[in-house]
Amino acid sequence: MPPEVDATVMVVLTTLPDAPAAEALAVQLIHERLVACANVLPGARSLYRWKGEIRRDDESLVILKTTRASLPDLERRLPELHPYDVPELVALDVVGGLETYLEWVRAEAGGGA
Repeated sequence: MPPEVDATVMVVLTTLPDAPAAEALAVQLIHERLVACANVLPGARSLYRWKGEIRRDDESLVILKTTRASLPDLERRLPELHPYDVPELVALDVVGGLETYLEWVRAEAGGGA
């Protein structure tokens, strides 16, 4: 990556209604090289307020690994692919980790198709 590109590794969280939808989203984002990998964790129980009501839904949590440089494209693309009106997309900086893994994430997320 050129030096002006921010290669900070990030973890992005999102939830989907079920594991098949979560896996389909993850595969598409990997295919488009917006993320290096994804973990799909079915069985999440989400509690939240929506349109004035407290909701309880079973969902699948998806943990995506990407870079800060790829985040704007991910923020644009995820809502296009996501089934929810207001999809969760929370991005967290990774402040440490196994450098060989972090380099792999940098190479795969935004590394070109």
